[in-house]
Amino acid sequence: MSFKSTTMNWRTVLFYGCAVSLLAVGLKELLTGFEDNRCSMTYMFEYPQYLRVPLPRRVARLYPAYGLYLYGEGRYAQETRELKLFGAPLLFLPGNAGSYKQARSLGSVALRKAERMEGGLHFNVFTVDFNEELVALYGGSLLRQTHFLHESIKAILKLYKHLKTPPKSVVLVGHSMGGVVARALFTLPHFNTNLVNLIITHASPHVAPVLAMDPYLLDFYSSLRQKWEKQAKKLKNVTVLSVGGGYRDYQVRSGLTSLPSSPPGDPNKLSLVVTAIPRTWVSTDHLSIVWCKELVLATVRAFFDLMDPETRQLTENPEKRMAVLNHHFIRHPVRMMDDIEESSITLPDDPEAWSEVNSLRLAYTTPKEVEVRYFLFALSSRRKAYSHFYCRSSNLDMTSWVYGCTHRNGSSCLHAVDLSKGTELLPPYKVLTLSLSDLSSVTHLVVSASNLNVKRFMVECEWQRQQSLTLSVPVPHVLSLGWTVSDITIPLTGLLHTIELQHFHQVYQAFKISVGSQCKAQKDRLPSVYRMNVPWFLEDSFTTASVPSVTEISGMLHTSRPDNTSSVRLQLHTAPNCQYKVSVRTSLPRVLGQILRFFGPMVPVYTTVTLLLACGSQLYSILVSCRPAAIHLMLGKGFQPHKVNLSVYILHIIFSCNWAKDVCSLLYLPPMDVAPPTIPNGTVHENVTASLEWPHLLHPLLYIFGAAVAFWGSALLQVITRLMSLILAVLHRPSVSSDCGTLQLRTQVLVTLSLTVVGGTSCGALSIIAAFLLHLYRVLRLQMTERYLSHILNLAPRKQKGVENSSQDKECYGSPPLLSELALQEATDDLQLHLTLSALLTVPVILSAPSLLHWIRNLRYSTQLDPDPCWPHYIPVIIVYMLLINANTSKLSNSKVLHLTSCLPLPVSIAMVTFSPLHLYRVTYFLLGVLIPLALCCLL
Repeated sequence: MSFKSTTMNWRTVLFYGCAVSLLAVGLKELLTGFEDNRCSMTYMFEYPQYLRVPLPRRVARLYPAYGLYLYGEGRYAQETRELKLFGAPLLFLPGNAGSYKQARSLGSVALRKAERMEGGLHFNVFTVDFNEELVALYGGSLLRQTHFLHESIKAILKLYKHLKTPPKSVVLVGHSMGGVVARALFTLPHFNTNLVNLIITHASPHVAPVLAMDPYLLDFYSSLRQKWEKQAKKLKNVTVLSVGGGYRDYQVRSGLTSLPSSPPGDPNKLSLVVTAIPRTWVSTDHLSIVWCKELVLATVRAFFDLMDPETRQLTENPEKRMAVLNHHFIRHPVRMMDDIEESSITLPDDPEAWSEVNSLRLAYTTPKEVEVRYFLFALSSRRKAYSHFYCRSSNLDMTSWVYGCTHRNGSSCLHAVDLSKGTELLPPYKVLTLSLSDLSSVTHLVVSASNLNVKRFMVECEWQRQQSLTLSVPVPHVLSLGWTVSDITIPLTGLLHTIELQHFHQVYQAFKISVGSQCKAQKDRLPSVYRMNVPWFLEDSFTTASVPSVTEISGMLHTSRPDNTSSVRLQLHTAPNCQYKVSVRTSLPRVLGQILRFFGPMVPVYTTVTLLLACGSQLYSILVSCRPAAIHLMLGKGFQPHKVNLSVYILHIIFSCNWAKDVCSLLYLPPMDVAPPTIPNGTVHENVTASLEWPHLLHPLLYIFGAAVAFWGSALLQVITRLMSLILAVLHRPSVSSDCGTLQLRTQVLVTLSLTVVGGTSCGALSIIAAFLLHLYRVLRLQMTERYLSHILNLAPRKQKGVENSSQDKECYGSPPLLSELALQEATDDLQLHLTLSALLTVPVILSAPSLLHWIRNLRYSTQLDPDPCWPHYIPVIIVYMLLINANTSKLSNSKVLHLTSCLPLPVSIAMVTFSPLHLYRVTYFLLGVLIPLALCCLL
């Protein structure tokens, strides 16, 4: 190897070493860069039992792999063994590879809650067995699951026919893809929409699938979106709540859990992240969201508040449903909106219980013994100087505690109105902020600090000028890489401060926010609460910190800003007489983690592009020098962002024109794939200007990640083939021919026909993998031959030859070498060629693997996969694989179509990046655009 090649080799290794290091940093941040799991485990007090519910014979025959069960424990399980039910039906739907037994957390908590309810109110928790199918990767079963769910709902309602007032609907709780299937019920042509009026989903990707591995998955989502848009008026009475898991859930990012609402602002659709739910405030991973006690308790409390005591079933009033859900999942005030509000409240007329506060701030700690205490704040002298009144109490009992006085008698207030309904619950205390402009009918504010339960707590209140307590700081640019710091110092006055983080509104931004507090005197204080408030989506997060302390907050977003609303706000509930300093700097690991979180599915496309361009460089090397170059050198040349990304960028601009769209529609071209949706409510960019909001360095960075995966993945493939060839050498005699592992024409035809029949009668992915293994066998034999010939040459040193050949006698391989050297050279060339092909042929195998796994798991129910996402392309893939087994450098160098074939990888790569990032299954079709001409090179 020349010095130039050696230098290029080291540069390539160094470049891809740095690239894979960045990728590893991003993956580490994505998979581990979040808070510890603070969810409490739900436990069963008695042994859980699952009673199978009999279904009609027709249903059991159509869906042999599925089942319906009733959850029970202890005495309840014995009482319901005959399926004589009297509660409200609730049905749990597991998600991707989920078990029907995951319903035990919800069912057990609901049973314990029912024991404390009056009137015998309770739920009958059913659960569906979907055979743990991988529906997140294989969409062929989604419609089948939807039809079975419809049959299950009808079977459940039949169990209540003996009641005077039987339930008319079933509550659905769906986890992961189970939530998507629940919404898909309304796409069925004969589904009665009155059968379901409440759906709660946990970590369900409503906007789009996480990975579009087959067209059935995308067709299912497209049909789901269209039906809900067309039937928007008809589905007004259907209430849907979607809960995302937060940053711990790296399988389904919370932005995908946003419900597509049509029309916008649909009051019956509610989307939020679990970190914003009162009394929960934790992030959950994709599995713990099912058993997280804090979330399960909030869900069960909401269910029981939704029950009508008269009918013993869930309310049919959509406004009541939304009021309850808002109460338990958004704000959790003292009472719900529909509770009867007393026009006037009479307070005790005991002069010793009343104290008038004339200072700007109140800080009071209750004594250990029982005490009745009220504080009176006069409004007349504060209206001009202040705009708001802020108060907080560590007494978390959700009872009325702030009033507006309408009739005063001396130092006490006789009659007042309750102002506590705006109370908001935070982790360590409850807070209330009142606008003085809304209190024109009251003369004084009354704060209750009565200690009736002998539990000490603190009350802190103050008058505020909101403008003076609202600050702003511009966040550093995302490319500052942490070198630039934006900081701001909070003044000593004020219990609540709001900092607007200017220009922080995109998901690719990620910051490390440090909040430090220093106090003048050491004394007991309420802890500080730092709240990241996102105005356009319910994804707030809360951090509790002691005082004084230095606390680090992760500044990241689940969704991007949809319009020109304000940026992210950081709310600081601070301790009095303490100084706070806030520092903001860009975090490179978190930026990389966010890029992979939102754009990770695009990396396989760039990996395939790198392999494809490396194959093109390999073919060009054969065309020019009759020899292929080393695979690692070709992978270095496969990184061509200046050609690929620039061309794609130009195509985006061209296709944004109306005339170009008309041309595409005439040619039946699919729409261009733009950036994955990042805006809440499922808004998908459909024009180029929206996608250009992202930095231009984003796609080249994804290209770098993809190229790094291709380079080191190919290196790993070489190591594996070397190890496997050593094992295979025990079973095979050594060969000195580079044609080892090839197939005769008759054998090729027979194997191709056999694999075609197998794929048509069972699973297309099975035939593709079998054909790939035959090609891998060819690579292993070449590896064995190359190693054996090298060993021979090492044992027999080269003899000096005195024969000189004229230039006109030189062939593609130079001057004639020894026979063993010529064979080694041919074997080495063919090995480099087939290593490149093997890396490229691995891509269709990986893309077809989910359907193969689904077929294997359902093999006892059916020997044929229906529908099969591989059926349109598995036959040409098999033929190509069979023809490429016999490919060698000599055939390709003499082919008439090699020049044309070597020119195809670049335009095909551009088309792949243009149309495949959101449709991964299209990658195989684009690969066939190069592999088919390459296979023809072996014949022509």
